[in-house]
Amino acid sequence: MANVPFKGLLFDLDGTLVDSIPAVTRAWSQWAQIKGLDPEHVLSVIHGRPAMESISELLEDASQAEVVREFQWLEDYESTDTKGTKALPGSVALLNALNEKQVPWAIVTSGTLPVANARIKAAGLPLPKVLVTPEKLTNGKPHPEPYLTGAKELGLSADQCICFEDTQAGLLSGKSANAVAIGILSHASKAELPAADYHIRSMAELELDISPTKMMLHC
Repeated sequence: MANVPFKGLLFDLDGTLVDSIPAVTRAWSQWAQIKGLDPEHVLSVIHGRPAMESISELLEDASQAEVVREFQWLEDYESTDTKGTKALPGSVALLNALNEKQVPWAIVTSGTLPVANARIKAAGLPLPKVLVTPEKLTNGKPHPEPYLTGAKELGLSADQCICFEDTQAGLLSGKSANAVAIGILSHASKAELPAADYHIRSMAELELDISPTKMMLHC
């Protein structure tokens, strides 16, 4: 078991705190079929990245106005269809414990504000005081800006934080911001998340050691 000191915790949302795979699969599969794309290919490239970037890549010849229109369609779909969305094991208990112990934490997600709020509500997570979504950013994951922003809004530097991610793009974002990166094996193998400093299956495996003089995570 590793012992990792920290001053704040930064969580990705989808695949890390919340299982939203059914909703994501429905939305992007339907969109792919409408656009004449292979749903399996689309689903293989979208995870852990801002939707606008994925759409631009998948629709190479689309204008910016077309990309925005497709993005708005997907955002409307994903923010209203949350069927099957649920908290992953240990997520609610961990976040409640952090609030009780007054430990700074934030959610840093590639999902837009309407989508993130819908999934947080559907999964029954406590609301974060700091929620970083693409609306606040110039660059999405794997750029370090998302986690630098999350740490800053907690009043910390990223090297004082631990980030939790289920995708390689997200882990690279946290690592390049100088946070300790923990990979969540909710749907990927260790081999698929080589950027992680540590790997866990879910938040249920974590233990907190909080005192007036230190904060330590056992994983």
